[in-house]
Amino acid sequence: MGAALARAWLAAGHPVTVWNRTPARAEALAAEGATVAASAAEAVAANRLVIACLLDDASLGEALEDADLTGRDLVNLTTGTPAEGRARAAWAEARGARFVDAGIMAVPPMIGRPDSGAYVFYSGSSELFEEHRATLAVPADTRFVGTDPGFAALHDVALLSGMYGMFAGISHAFALIRGEDIAPKEFAPLLEGWLHAMARSVPETAERLTTGDYTTGVVSHLAMQVQAGQRTLLRTAEEQGVSEELLRPMLDLMKRRLDGGHGDEDTTGVIDLLVTRPATA
Repeated sequence: MGAALARAWLAAGHPVTVWNRTPARAEALAAEGATVAASAAEAVAANRLVIACLLDDASLGEALEDADLTGRDLVNLTTGTPAEGRARAAWAEARGARFVDAGIMAVPPMIGRPDSGAYVFYSGSSELFEEHRATLAVPADTRFVGTDPGFAALHDVALLSGMYGMFAGISHAFALIRGEDIAPKEFAPLLEGWLHAMARSVPETAERLTTGDYTTGVVSHLAMQVQAGQRTLLRTAEEQGVSEELLRPMLDLMKRRLDGGHGDEDTTGVIDLLVTRPATA
C-alpha cells in the first residue's frame, strides 16, 4: 500500500521522499523519481507533510521514535483501532506535530485510479486536513469524519465488520447449494441481486436508531422471523449437511430480543443487545 501511495503522488508530480524498513522496496521507487532516505528520521526531515503507512501502530511508534516531528504534519495511514488513533494523536501533538489518522477503504490496485471507488477516511486536525486536502486526494478520494482522531479507524473497522458479516452470509448460501446440481456461477447473480435489494434496509435501520421507533412500518416482524423463519433456515442447513455456525450468532440474538418482549419489531433491536456501553447520539 505504501508503494502504491508513493507512486500516485509521484505520477501527479509531487516531490516524494521515501523510507522503508526493507531498503530494496524503497529503492524500487527511485527509478520513478522518489528520493530514498536512509532512515525514517531523515525522511521526516525532508518535508513538512509526513505520510506514514506501516504494518501496525507499534511499528509506527518504533519507526518514528528518533524522528523530530516539530512543525510536521503527520498523516497516519496505518491501519489501527480508534483508541490507537487517539493515543497516537496525543503522542504526535506532544512532540510538536499536527496529526490526522486515516482508514483506507481500498486495496493497492485501486490507489491512483479515480474510477476505482477508493477513498480514505480522515479524522483529527481539521486545519491539517484542509491545508493538505488536495494532496491527500491524489491517491484516493477523501472523507473527513471529524476532529476526534479515533473516528477514521472507527469508520474503517465498522465498514469492514459489515463486510465480514456479509461474507458470512455469502459463504453459508454457497455452502447450501454445494454438492447439488446448481451451478455456482448461475446462482451468483441471484445472490448478488438479493443482497443489493436487502442493502436498501441500511438507511431504514439508521432512521430507526435515530428515532428509537423499531416498530412502525415493520413488514417482517421479529416474532415471525424467529418462530417460523429460523426453523426453516436451521432445518435446511441440517438437511444439506451444512454447519449452522455462521447463522447461529445472529439467530440467537434475534431470539433473545424476542424473549425480551419485542416481537413486533424488526431486527434493529439486536443492535442494542450488542452494545455494552450507553449509545451516544
